[in-house]
Amino acid sequence: MIKTFGLASGLALTCLLSTSHLTMAFAQGLTCTQPIKVLAQPRDGLTLLETYQDEFKALSGTTFQIDYLNENDRRAKSRADASTVGNYNVYYVDEANVALFASSDWIVPLADYFPAEYDYADFDPGRQKVATYDGKVWFAPLTGGGDLMVYRKDLLEAAGVAPPTTLEELLAAVPALTDTDAGIYGIALRGARGSGANVWRWMPYFKANGGEWFVDGKPAFNSDAAVKATETYLELFKYSPPGTQTGSWDESVGSFLSGQVALLVESTPLSGMAVDPNNSLVVENVGFLPPPAPLPGGGYGHGLAIATKANADETAKQCAGLFIAWATSKEQEQRRLEAYQFGELNRTSVITSQMFSDIYGPALGQALADTGKVTAVNFWQDARWPDLGDRWGIILEELINGTRTDVKASLDELEAYANELLTQ
Repeated sequence: MIKTFGLASGLALTCLLSTSHLTMAFAQGLTCTQPIKVLAQPRDGLTLLETYQDEFKALSGTTFQIDYLNENDRRAKSRADASTVGNYNVYYVDEANVALFASSDWIVPLADYFPAEYDYADFDPGRQKVATYDGKVWFAPLTGGGDLMVYRKDLLEAAGVAPPTTLEELLAAVPALTDTDAGIYGIALRGARGSGANVWRWMPYFKANGGEWFVDGKPAFNSDAAVKATETYLELFKYSPPGTQTGSWDESVGSFLSGQVALLVESTPLSGMAVDPNNSLVVENVGFLPPPAPLPGGGYGHGLAIATKANADETAKQCAGLFIAWATSKEQEQRRLEAYQFGELNRTSVITSQMFSDIYGPALGQALADTGKVTAVNFWQDARWPDLGDRWGIILEELINGTRTDVKASLDELEAYANELLTQ
């Protein structure tokens, strides 16, 4: 359960560390003269950040301006801006478009402009993997996560089922935990089409069975691993609540929070919601573990990247890098923790802190640290991924709702589409 926590010690630490960074910035002789313009989508952490304009001005000599658009509009405008006029110094990017931005030279590698004292290595290992493309880091995380198994301790105990730690145990536990007469389902999945919906939840099973997107440079989407993953996903859907077959995150997570579901493997923001009495009816009975092995956590992340066009010289790039480092610093994460912004905590030092434990409980912090180690990039890191993933989402949805029945033929169709996509 989320607990109220005294903030004096955290605020004192924030002030101390901010002063330290301020001293280092001036010691390096960096003075920024032009405001940092940022294109982003709404995030509570960024709104909180704007209340500290004076702090950044004291640190850098300049101010910043954040323009907000919803996710789809943000993606469209950032593509248009990056490829033409370049009005923004910093872009908000995500796992779905970082490959496009990096391969198009619309953003620059972050490492050379992220001051060492801001400790990039402190970010959750899974977030770091998602921020890396072609061997280089491109953004600093604002939000993200992997997968966590969240389960009802009371339901598992009543059924005599131990929390599953392997995929084999999961497959045995889910039917045993299902009691439709009582309105209880063993698991909740995502059925709605989309690279970030049903495909996102299918991918860990694909990877767990040894699936690879490419073998020897050629698509391998209709492999035995893909067939097995799809059959497993469809089998598990027999024990998923009504509504999830056509639903996505909201339906899957909502069914757990309302008490209908014994366990599910979902993106880590769910875990904070599960222990928040404002969101969850099962607060007192929630347990956490990493995904059952060998399921990898589905890594995703959104963050801030340095634009190429608007930062024409090294000083401009350094100023943009300083803003990103400050905006994603330990101090800012501490403030977000104090404001109970669970979904915007990305740093290991914050997630494993005593304050985090006091607010969310020690079990959750340990589970998040453990799942970070098995979080992986499951999707194809390519600018064409959303197109391919969305096509598979349509096909997979039809398999889930029964308008298709032949798994292998469906995957053969995806394979043909992938080969067409590669020629474009």
